[in-house]
Amino acid sequence: MTVTETAEELLKGAAAQGSVLGLSRIRALLERMGDPQEKLRIIHISGTNGKGSFGAMLDSVLCSAGYTVGSFSSPAITSVTDCFRINGEEISYEELCSVLADIAPVWESLEEKPTEFEVLTAAAFELFLRKGCSLALMECGMGGDLDSTNVITSPLLSVITNIQRDHMGFLGNTAAEIASHKAGIIKQGRPVVFGGSSDAEAVKVISTTAAGMSSELTLTDLSRLSNISFGLSGTSFSFAGFGRLELSLIGEYQPHNAANVLTAVEVLRKEGVTIPDDAVRLGLASVKWHGRFELLKSSPLVLFDGSHNPDGIHSAAKTIAAFFPDTKPALVIGVMADKEYGLYADILGGLIDCVFTVTPDNPRSLDCRKLAETFAQKGISANAYPVLSEGVAAAYSYAAERKIPLIGLGSLYMYREFVSALGSVGQQKDVS
Repeated sequence: MTVTETAEELLKGAAAQGSVLGLSRIRALLERMGDPQEKLRIIHISGTNGKGSFGAMLDSVLCSAGYTVGSFSSPAITSVTDCFRINGEEISYEELCSVLADIAPVWESLEEKPTEFEVLTAAAFELFLRKGCSLALMECGMGGDLDSTNVITSPLLSVITNIQRDHMGFLGNTAAEIASHKAGIIKQGRPVVFGGSSDAEAVKVISTTAAGMSSELTLTDLSRLSNISFGLSGTSFSFAGFGRLELSLIGEYQPHNAANVLTAVEVLRKEGVTIPDDAVRLGLASVKWHGRFELLKSSPLVLFDGSHNPDGIHSAAKTIAAFFPDTKPALVIGVMADKEYGLYADILGGLIDCVFTVTPDNPRSLDCRKLAETFAQKGISANAYPVLSEGVAAAYSYAAERKIPLIGLGSLYMYREFVSALGSVGQQKDVS
């Protein structure tokens, strides 16, 4: 077998493990690999929403400051290699297979085999070490305390972007319960940034945890954020201490994410990381990130946003209202069954012309017919399409005929299939 074939077979075996919480397997794996995570300067990122955008922005800023930066994020948006980036660029499949093949004998020798996400996390640490990354951004997959990334003993900085209701079956039903899991990434004597200062319950939990770990806590001060303006080409805002800034990403929620980044920059500077103001400006102005109100086509206008939980859907609704005050777009939406999808019709209903529900290609997906029913019960026209590509084609034709925008919304697990289906319809040139 070739290196690629070997790596693929072994990764399939790890995937068969499913999702199993706990750190014993990855700790055993990393120990036998020589603990590569202990040889990296790591910024550890947790939070309910905004982790990916935060990581992409900070990555771009740090690269603009001259650092070699490795980034690990999930879920994979386009392919498994999309989880791994060096200086903002996705690694090649051959690079990933090479690392996986090298560490495969180690994980195969373990009595308790690691899960797929644990293998990918270990591969990220090893890859970033081999590539000589001066800084590494590691994003939690879910939660914090039991996430496989939480083997980092002394991060350069821990970041918790916010606390919202999501993954309640694993993390709890209250802000305090969810915050207690996210706060698990706070480490002894190491600084932490929290971007959810408006949630008193979460702030209390995280403040108490930080104090118990002698970790300096910095809360993102959103009162420093002002003069926000949106457009399909990007976002402009002012942030006290940095002045007027341009951000290439769009979405009502992105200035908050940028405020978290700027707060993190200030803390990193105290930790000895040199980040000039010019690098901040260039990094924010040039950052690229898929699936967050990403403009995919121009005629008809097609955007995709990976909002999938109530907080994200609320933010998406605000963005739709701000961008299209005089037009109601068509909507394609697909979510996982564990989300509070019954709320989405109330949140989006008054902003949408017609809904096309789809079933993303994932075993946890909600059946599109159930999702359509929730919209129909609120008097919103909804059409269910079990085959996602057919739903996208129907929605695209509907939007093109009526000359209205089309919004793709929901799980990032449907992004790749959505983009692929979009490429098969119409003749308009992509603008992304």
